[in-house]
Order: sequence, then C-alpha cells, then structure tokens
Amino acid sequence: MLIHILPFILFKECILSGIMSVNGKKVLHMDRNPYYGGESSSITPLEELYKRFELPDSPPESMGRGRDWNVDLIPKFLMANGQLVKMLLYTEVTRYLDFKVVEGSFVYKGGKIYKVPSTETEALASNLMGMFEKRRFRKFLVFVANFDENDPKTFEGVDPKVTTMRDVYKKFDLGQDVIDFTGHALALYRTDNYLDVPCLETINRIKLYSESLARYGKSPYLYPLYGLGELPQGFARLSAIYGGTYMLNKPVEEIVMEDGHVVGVKSEGEVARCKQLICDPSYIQDRVRKAGQVIRVICILSHPIKNTNDANSCQIIIPQNQVNRKSDIYVCMISYAHNVAAQGKYIAIVSTTVETSEPEAEIEPALELLEPIDQKFVSLSDLYEPTDDGTESQIFASSAYDATTHFETTCNDIKDIYKRMTGSDFDFENMKRKQNDVFGEDDGGV
Repeated sequence: MLIHILPFILFKECILSGIMSVNGKKVLHMDRNPYYGGESSSITPLEELYKRFELPDSPPESMGRGRDWNVDLIPKFLMANGQLVKMLLYTEVTRYLDFKVVEGSFVYKGGKIYKVPSTETEALASNLMGMFEKRRFRKFLVFVANFDENDPKTFEGVDPKVTTMRDVYKKFDLGQDVIDFTGHALALYRTDNYLDVPCLETINRIKLYSESLARYGKSPYLYPLYGLGELPQGFARLSAIYGGTYMLNKPVEEIVMEDGHVVGVKSEGEVARCKQLICDPSYIQDRVRKAGQVIRVICILSHPIKNTNDANSCQIIIPQNQVNRKSDIYVCMISYAHNVAAQGKYIAIVSTTVETSEPEAEIEPALELLEPIDQKFVSLSDLYEPTDDGTESQIFASSAYDATTHFETTCNDIKDIYKRMTGSDFDFENMKRKQNDVFGEDDGGV
C-alpha cells in the first residue's frame, strides 16, 4: 500500500493528519507509544505519573483515587478566538470535546500578582497603574480596538508596517511596567525582541486577546475537560472518519530513503511506503539541532493560588524584566473542576526557557507563589528544531514545544508545515467547506 503521508503521532502531527485526511490524502499513523499525543499527552492514573518521574513512593492516600487524575506533561490553554479553536470548529472536532473557560489571567509585578486588565473598564479599575497611567493605557486600548489595518483613518499617525512597537508605546507615553504586561500578558511575547520591529503583529496580538476575552468574559482562555490528551484523540478520530489508519505501540527501526527523499518507514521488519513523512524531532536526530531547553515543574496543590480570588483555573505570567531574565516564566493552573484531579486538588505547572546552569533556581519566583506544594515533578526538555524545510527529503519535522502556556506558536508551526508540504497557505474557510460536504452546515460550538 502506498501512503501519501505517514505521521508519527504527536499533537501537531495529529492535527495535520486530520487536516490532510479531510484533503483526501491517504494517511497512516504510527507511534512508538501505547497512547496518542506523545509528549503532549495527559498521564493517568496518578501512579503512572509517579513512575514516569521515577519517584520511589506511591501517591499518598490524601491524593484521592489515582484514576481521577489526568496530568498534562506540556500545559497549554486555547485562546477563545485563536487559531486552534478555529481549527477545532472548522474540522468539527468540537463534537468530541467539552471546554471550560479559564477563570483568570494574572501578571506578576514587584513580587505580587495582579489581574491582567484588557478592557477600558478593567484598565481604570486596575491596581497595576496610577491614575494618570490608567488614562494613557485606556487611550492605547481604544486605539488598538479601533485599529483596522485596511483603514488608514484608524492609524492615528502610526504606519503599522514601519513604526516600531517601542515608538507606539512612546506615542501613548506608557511606562515600563505597563509595557511589560502589555507585551507579555496581552500580546504574549516571550522576550522583548518585538519592541524594535514594525507594530502590526503586536497590535493584532492584543486585538486577539481582547476579542478572545470578549467571547466569555472571565479570561481569553479555554481548557478541555479531562486534559489536553483529549485534543490529539479528537483529531485522530477525524482522520479515522476520512480513512486514516492508526498503529500504536509501533517501533520505528528505519526511515527508508531513495535518491535523497523518503519512500517508507521500516517497523518490525515490514516497510510502509509513503510519499511524505511528518514527525517530531525525536525520530530524526540527524536532521534537527538543539535550540535550547525548557524546564517544567508539575506541582500538586491542596489550595487555589493566593491572590487569584480562589480561581479553580488561571494563568500567571511573570515578565522577564520583573525577575531580571531574558524570557518570561509561565504558570498555568487547572483543578478538579476540569476532571483532571481528585476532589479539592489543583495542578499548577511552571515553565520557562532555561538560561543558566541552575534551571530550578530560575523558576523559584513562580514556585514561591504556589506554596505550600504537596508534590513536585521536575522535567528538563531539550528544544529541537529542523535543520531543513523538508521540501527535498519530504520529511517534515515539527519544532519542540516552547514554554508558552497557549497554542498560538504551536498553530504557527502547524501552518508552516502545511505550507511546506502542500505549497499553499492553510485556508480555514476551505477546510470548513470540505467539512460541510460531509457533516452538513451545522457548526460545532465551543
């Protein structure tokens, strides 16, 4: 059997296989693991998490039943108006999933956390700023809300393709603390490199945050019940509807090449022939390079995080400048309310890009916010990225997951791989039309 595309099943690969199946490609999935999603899976029961991190003891009785836990290895939230939600809606994968709105988004300043203001009303009520700063920030938010890149009348003297974001902040006379939370908690940048490039992307990122917030009110983020492991399974089901085939527990012995491009994959003595291959970096170590490291610490708590109004889910961003770093520290917290923990228990996951030889010391400011912590699980992950674009070999490697707590960078990678594979941009509307041919016009709701 000649297969068009053979993905190894991580989350990004599951999405791409679902999309490619809808596009009429013949898809075979193989995974060396006994479960979907690879590193982006959710671990259950809790005993399995203890084993994975090689802890000597079993979970204490105070942790409740092990099967009540679904713990994400790589925590991320969905922007309510973001790219992944559009992919879920347009591919109808929403029919397999239930979501809850995350209860709050917070930012760290001077050792304390504050709710992120993203509307004019919140800006005027926020304790993050003084009175005059609030007025200037409110004017900035009005400018962003009214901004339309196709209508020069809304530019107010800003050239979105030339004026830097640093100059836009100067125009509104915003101070450093406001710049910190605007760039990192609203536009969701990990570093300050964005300040000296044209402002269009940053303005659109802030608009996305505000529009996502407007959909549900509490925060711009969504999270699936039973954990992120439900997402790759949803896209796997989509692929199966369109004829995709799955093989779990399938070791990969060799990627078979002819004349510089992939023609198949050998597993347990058999070769599955293919025209294209999608995989995560771990399958092709000779075609990727190390681009850094991420530290993630899973923390089990018996209490909500202080100063979050007892939220049962939230995100906290610690901007780099607040803790003298080059990149932000992220905290995302979910709980029993999402069917991922035993009754009364919370899971907070801290992540950041490693900058020193003592990564655990780097995340200390975040861990202090979570005290007391019942149990910690620490992991260090190497960040790999492909060394070529795959157009010659037809092997398309995804990039490793970064430290961010949202899926926008993940979706950018998916769209980039799609374009390299097909030669055309990913078209949300085209995907929706193809789905309507099968399921009818009924739109899946989040």
